[in-house]
Amino acid sequence: MLSKVHSATLLGLEAMVVTIEVDNFDGGQSSRFAIVGLPDNAVKESQERVQSALRVNGYKAPFKSVVINLAPADIRKEGTGFDLPMAIGVMLSFEFLQIENPERFMFVGELGLDGSILPVKGILPISIKARELGYEALFVPAENAREAAVVNKLKVYAVNHLNDIVNFFNGSVPVEPTLVNTREEFYSQLFNFESDFSEVRGQENVKRAFEVAAAGGHNIILVGSPGCGKSMMAKRLPSILPPLTLNESLETTQIHSIAGKLKKEDSLISQRPFRAPHHTVSDVALVGGGNTFMPGEICLAHNGVLFLDELPEFNRSVLETLRQPLEDRVISISRVRYNLTLPCSFMLVASMNPCPCGYHHHPTRKCVCTPAQIQRYMNKISGPLMDRIDIQIEVESVPFEDLAKAPKGESSTAIRERVLKARQIQNERYKGIKGIHCNAQMTTALLHQYVQLDDQAFSLLRTAMQKFNLSARAYDRILKVSRTIADLEGAEQVQRHHIAEAIGYRNLDRENWIE
Repeated sequence: MLSKVHSATLLGLEAMVVTIEVDNFDGGQSSRFAIVGLPDNAVKESQERVQSALRVNGYKAPFKSVVINLAPADIRKEGTGFDLPMAIGVMLSFEFLQIENPERFMFVGELGLDGSILPVKGILPISIKARELGYEALFVPAENAREAAVVNKLKVYAVNHLNDIVNFFNGSVPVEPTLVNTREEFYSQLFNFESDFSEVRGQENVKRAFEVAAAGGHNIILVGSPGCGKSMMAKRLPSILPPLTLNESLETTQIHSIAGKLKKEDSLISQRPFRAPHHTVSDVALVGGGNTFMPGEICLAHNGVLFLDELPEFNRSVLETLRQPLEDRVISISRVRYNLTLPCSFMLVASMNPCPCGYHHHPTRKCVCTPAQIQRYMNKISGPLMDRIDIQIEVESVPFEDLAKAPKGESSTAIRERVLKARQIQNERYKGIKGIHCNAQMTTALLHQYVQLDDQAFSLLRTAMQKFNLSARAYDRILKVSRTIADLEGAEQVQRHHIAEAIGYRNLDRENWIE
């Protein structure tokens, strides 16, 4: 008897329906179990898991051959999520199970040898596809149920064992669909941050730079000696960024679902991601790819922050892969088996020491590096990459006396309120302009349109360009940052003091910085 059961496979962030066709026939003295339709090794090994799960639970098939086709047959099938639908297909084929109109349902899950159903990756995009195509219900492993139930207008059934499905369709054990109040859970976790800027004592100028960066979506690099608080402050940046919208959350959660980063109790990601890969990360791990596709760190940081600590220690070829994603906010990955375009709109936050020993410009400790050593150290970061970092700020060590006496810092909540007001101004300004949401994304044409300098501001900028020998690339960055500073003040026009503050955020562009 021929049976058909529906499941799904992932193509990047999208899911595609796969029909599992099962046929059995008399194989004579040489029975066989064949899986066709471009299965990878994990799918081929499903044969042993399916046969064992059926045998252990008393579903012993007659001496017949079984052929399973995964259609469409020209798309490569990967992963263990086809175990459950294959088992259901075999049971239908041998009439161990009766399901009226099985095409109404979708099944996804990995099988244990005893028939237990184990979690798989990428359930959320599969759930979205099931609703989009009008499936009545989706059967998933219990550990994936909350993730799948985020999608409304689709019944999601959590199953722990193969017998749970048999009992469901036999009507012997009623099973209730998993329900998740998506909006309630999302908004309840929106502002629950583990760390706060109020814990940072001193460093007011750096906190101000972070406020400007958050308000305009600007990339930022921190330069300072070891232990001065660079990483501590960077980790608190998500607490002052605008909260995720539901659409952003859904998109971010899909990426983390495909990567298998969601926990059993997770439904939607409600806070902006903060990714901090080690400096030994490979280019594939950073941008994504591999023989079996996996999202890279830049995709996992989508709608959030990518923090690169000790930037010069990263392999230069790895850093160069960031240039196109920082500009386009998408990453195109072309491999022999696939060609995918994925979103990766993130804020880049980097930190580094000012020199190999770490104490150049330190107020009390002597630097032992020569100017040539410092120059070589700085040259590990290419000009085109530095060109994409709007704010460059030196972080000075806070003396013990000042640290002990410093009052508690301003809270992230207070800073975030100012950031939100500035972002509202930008949302209104760029309304209707596709792909532009904040000042950091302004094109040259928009920059000329929205940053009009009076004589005093223009004169100051010209003087700074000549005195500090600032590069041409610094010009646009200063204008963008000054526009954000003006937005934080609610000023219609960029003024002289806005330009002055923006110039102060271009430390590494100054020709005499190494001296």
